[in-house]
Formats: sequence, C-alpha cells, structure tokens
Amino acid sequence: MNTWRNASLAVTAAAVLALTTACGQETGTTTPAGQAVGAAKPAGQPAAGGYGADYSGAGEAASAPKTAGQLAVLDSKKLGKVLTDSEGWTLYRFDKDTVSPPKSNCEGDCAKAWPVVAAGDVTAAPGTDASLIGEVTRADGSKQLTIGGWPMYRYAKDTKPGDTKGQGVGGTWFASAPDGKKAAAGGAGDGAEEAGGEAADLAGLSVRKDPKLGDVVVDKNGMTVYRFMKDSAWPMKTACTGACLEKWPVVEPVAKNDTEGILKKGFVTFDRPDGIKQQTIDCWPIYTYSGDSKPGDTNGQGVGGTWYAVSPQGKPVGAPK
Repeated sequence: MNTWRNASLAVTAAAVLALTTACGQETGTTTPAGQAVGAAKPAGQPAAGGYGADYSGAGEAASAPKTAGQLAVLDSKKLGKVLTDSEGWTLYRFDKDTVSPPKSNCEGDCAKAWPVVAAGDVTAAPGTDASLIGEVTRADGSKQLTIGGWPMYRYAKDTKPGDTKGQGVGGTWFASAPDGKKAAAGGAGDGAEEAGGEAADLAGLSVRKDPKLGDVVVDKNGMTVYRFMKDSAWPMKTACTGACLEKWPVVEPVAKNDTEGILKKGFVTFDRPDGIKQQTIDCWPIYTYSGDSKPGDTNGQGVGGTWYAVSPQGKPVGAPK
C-alpha cells in the first residue's frame, strides 16, 4: 500500500515539475526562479509632487476626496475634448468600473494613485449636458462624481493642470470626454465603445494585424502588448521594476480560454518578486505602454532598442537578430 502511494506521489510530482520547468520556475506556475533587477515598486503608486501630494498627500488621497466644482472642457490636440475640474486637472475613468449600474472598483492603494472626485458642488461645463452628472456610493459610504454613469478620478502623477499622464495607464485608465466616454481625437469619444458604454468585446489577449508590424498581440482593450529584451524567460526574470512599471504596466493574468490566436505553450502567470502577478507568453513577461493613448497605437515599438511588440508566438516583432 505504502509502495503504491509513494509511487503515485512521485508521478504527480514529476508531472508538476514538467509543467513548471517549462519556464525555469521551481515550484508552481507563479514562483520565479530569479530576482528582479532594481528596486521593486508596484505600478500605479503616486509620486511625490503629483496631484495626490498637491491635493492632500498621497497617503490621504483615498480618504479626503475633493469635489470638481465648475467642470470645464480642455481641447487637447492629442485627445480631443477632455473633461477637467475647476482648477484644470484632468478627470479620468477606469475600464474596470461599471456604468450600469454605476460602481467603482478602485479602492485602497488604487484610490491613492487615482484620487476619487467627490460628488456634490459640481456644475456642468458650459455647452455640456448637465443631466449626465450623477453620483455613486462607494464601499466606504462616500459619494463619488459620475459622468454618464462612469465614476470620475484624478491622477496622482499629473503634476500640473492640463497634464494627461494617466491616459492609457495599464490599458484601463483614460481621460474622460465631456459625456463620460473615453476622450479621443476629434472629440467623438471612444469608437470602440458599444451603445451600453462598455469597451468592444475583445478576448483577454488576441491578435491584431498592424499595417507596419504585421500580427501583434493586444489586450482586452485593444492596446498593444510588448516584450522587454532585458527580461529573461529561462529562468524567468524581470528587469522592469519601480519607475519602469509606471511607463510599462504589466499585463495582468489572463485565462487560457480567454485568448484568441495566442501561443498556449509557456502561457503561465509570473509571480514577480515585487508581488505583482504578470501574464507571460512563451514564458516571456508581457506589458503595455503608458505612451499608447488608444487601441492600435504602437508608440512603444523599439523604445530604447529594448521594447518591441509581441507576435502571437511571443516573439519580439522587429527586434534585431
């Protein structure tokens, strides 16, 4: 009996080892065999001197929300019409929130990086529809401003009125248009949004044919996915930490059955040394780029000679051989 049990355990252990060593990991699909290069710092943390510090101190941003007062509309050459508060700070919306019914899914550390805009004492911008102004009750009982049903936020790293540094962060944060949709050049809102206000129905990871780069991987928001040439797949390591993650947010874990056209070999979750969970393709960690402002952008391609769009097989598109 004991002999059979020991043999069974050995076979199970061997199977687990075979799966995990595909990416040079020692135990499980989420334990890295290497360490990060540089100081670890989770993405999305507020920087000193940004809006969070200017307004109430980054540590207090979530507990001391400030109203927007008289709303205004900024004409941005890059983004079209952008909604701001009375002081000119850009207002943002979060794709992981819901609009029907309105609900905020940004709490804790998220709300420190993205201070909520309090409801009350808010006046519509001239020429905009005042009926779009509303409010939602947050988990802590406070009231948050909504525009067209979408909860509104500021960004802690915007350092002066008119900044739009939060645009495209993580592929989920976007400056708000006056109607609550995503700001877009021409002021038409996000063309990928459906009538119900949600983003187009894309898989967690899928493939888009770029006119210059060919087939590249995109996330659920249509944002281009990138690889960092200083990372390693065997053993799995990351060289993008701290400030790097502010520009290159990780792609969060995606279920295999929520992909289209992506290589499934080496499609595992990387449990980074900084505690962030990151998706990989062919064992390579993948990222988006904060400099991409809308689906289809490839502004991260070739940056520093180390960042490249990802092919469906996990290869760096256009990287020198």
